[in-house]
Amino acid sequence: MGDMNFSLTTFNKTGKLLQIEYALNRVQQGKMSLGIKATNGVVIATDRKVSSVLVDDAEYVKMQNITPSTGFVYSGMGPDFRVLTRNARKAAQKYFLTYREVQPLAEVVRESALVMQEYTQSGGVRPFGVSLLAAGYDKESGPQLFQIDPSGAAFGWKATAIGKNYVNAKNFLERRYNEEMELDDAIHIALLTLRESYEGEMTEFNIEVGIVGEDGIFRILTPAEVRDYLDEAN
Repeated sequence: MGDMNFSLTTFNKTGKLLQIEYALNRVQQGKMSLGIKATNGVVIATDRKVSSVLVDDAEYVKMQNITPSTGFVYSGMGPDFRVLTRNARKAAQKYFLTYREVQPLAEVVRESALVMQEYTQSGGVRPFGVSLLAAGYDKESGPQLFQIDPSGAAFGWKATAIGKNYVNAKNFLERRYNEEMELDDAIHIALLTLRESYEGEMTEFNIEVGIVGEDGIFRILTPAEVRDYLDEAN
């Protein structure tokens, strides 16, 4: 207990908020998720292997739509992700009712980052034990990929990974990423990156892949579509 710091709103001597460090440690224990921005879209992919054969994996999902053109995936604590998803959807609906247009991804990310930041300097709460990847496409900005961390920090990325073995995944992406790649190539790279550190056999039922293309519609690929991409990757 002596090396633990339970203060949320007080910096330690080295200038860190240790509860945020602990939240990041929880994220790194979660199953890996990654995202890649292509010239004509964005792909996000994640490991969704369940802990027991008795679990109904049809009910276990790690990706959610926020707006028709925006999707989230997480690594870390699933219940925390549900709270952030609900808040993001409410904010997106409020934006639509006010302006009669779909909320841009940058605004979606800003709203979620603000919520996560508020939980780092408020009494009686704890930081969210989750990091998010947000993928989207709009006519003005084209394809976009963001990462949001428990501190409330949000950054745009060309390709990134979160969760378990994220360092190895980022190193793999740095070697494989090409700014001229199209969406199909990005999907293949995403699957290869997942496979690099995947424990056991990777199938269409224990991973999840979501894409958004030039049509501006975010969707999760069906198991049959994922199987086709896995066969091509082989």
